[in-house]
Amino acid sequence: MRVLVTGATGFVGRHFCEALVERGHHVVAAVRQDGACPPPAGVTPVIVGDIGPDTMWRTALSGINAVVHLAARAHVMRETADDPEAAYRRVNVEATRRLVEEAVAADVHRFVFLSTVKVNGEATTTTAFQPEDMPNPEDAYGRTKRDAETALIIAAEGSKTETVIVRAPLVYGPGMKGNALTLFRAVANGLPLPFGSVDNRRSMIFAGNLTDALMNTLEEPAAAGGVFFVSDNDDVSTATFARRAAAALGRSSRLLPMPVGLLKFIGRMGGKSAMVERVVGSLQIDISDFQKKLNWTPLFTMKEGLEQTASWYKSR
Repeated sequence: MRVLVTGATGFVGRHFCEALVERGHHVVAAVRQDGACPPPAGVTPVIVGDIGPDTMWRTALSGINAVVHLAARAHVMRETADDPEAAYRRVNVEATRRLVEEAVAADVHRFVFLSTVKVNGEATTTTAFQPEDMPNPEDAYGRTKRDAETALIIAAEGSKTETVIVRAPLVYGPGMKGNALTLFRAVANGLPLPFGSVDNRRSMIFAGNLTDALMNTLEEPAAAGGVFFVSDNDDVSTATFARRAAAALGRSSRLLPMPVGLLKFIGRMGGKSAMVERVVGSLQIDISDFQKKLNWTPLFTMKEGLEQTASWYKSR
């Protein structure tokens, strides 16, 4: 199969492209410019420039059977855009719409779109999110990924192009960035962390499991038209994740039993309420529909995933 992958040089993209090559697929990577960040070995780069509503995809889509769209404007730690919402919309919505329209015109058989659990919301209470739940995004990233899903479905409706939407939670693994790397670094450095009293439940996914799940949505006929959640199927508290990361790193976890109410108060005083809520709140997703329809189980346990992550971290 000839597969076009966007975001091929990113964290998830590199893992996925390597797996595609191993499975014998011909992989084409859409890249911004030549040589800036080479894709994995065995992948053919095609220059498309910056991804947006005016991107020309015709050359990249030539002879392509399937598209896996991983590229997105995700969480920006130091925002510089004058209008952040518009910047998110340009990449996440308008660029997706343009790519789908051109994929449909090129008779691409399947279009897989990597979305996020943030489409559903930021937290769960008594029950896990289900794919059919009403979307309730709370930030620009979540809103624009929701709108991108809608644009994808509308653009492909009535065409030969089958769509698959995969909503993922926090992804960890070799090459990770963001909050997962920050936590890993703190544990590796032996820093005391105030999570000892946090008893939440959060769904997460190891990059190897996400790669395998995406492979299934690409290859399995039963995935067509689906909106799926994927995870390690092992929801844990922030404290448990930190302890498991410490064990994988061969370090002792140093978790202080700070009351959750005090953590939230400190977050409010420091203007970091959203960040604290992600640490102490629950966010669970139900992957049973994906497991049933695609006969899927995670390839790796969280322990195995963290061990691979620790090996990568220590080799940096």
